[in-house]
Amino acid sequence: MKKKGFFAEFKEFIMRGNVIDMAVGVIIATAFGKITTSLVNDVIMPAIGLLTSDGASFTEKLNWTITGTETTIGFGLFIETIINFLIIGFSVFVMIKIINKVREVAETKLLKKKEEEEVVAEEPKGPTTEELLSEILAELKKK
Repeated sequence: MKKKGFFAEFKEFIMRGNVIDMAVGVIIATAFGKITTSLVNDVIMPAIGLLTSDGASFTEKLNWTITGTETTIGFGLFIETIINFLIIGFSVFVMIKIINKVREVAETKLLKKKEEEEVVAEEPKGPTTEELLSEILAELKKK
């Protein structure tokens, strides 16, 4: 038996369906992350900044610079990251709820179809022609 080369094994691994599905999922998740980051940074946080005071960026207002150093603790950026996480988490939760509902409906339809097939299979079949003729013959012999 000939041993496969490294690249042949790698090609076989990459061409599996689940690896390709995973790659598509990662690409979509990355794009979705950029969308939510933009939503938080460009829409939500400026609106919060306007509501809180002079309209300065939330990240700029909620910074604490340690005296005597150039070190800054960015509470505003941390809050933005939490909001971003909550939006992504909620979106994933909703998607999973939808997927589970679709699966449930599909499984219910499949189960109903199986039950209907079982009912059809369980219906009693009528007697065969030979059985009917035997019964008729038996009745005629009685008379």
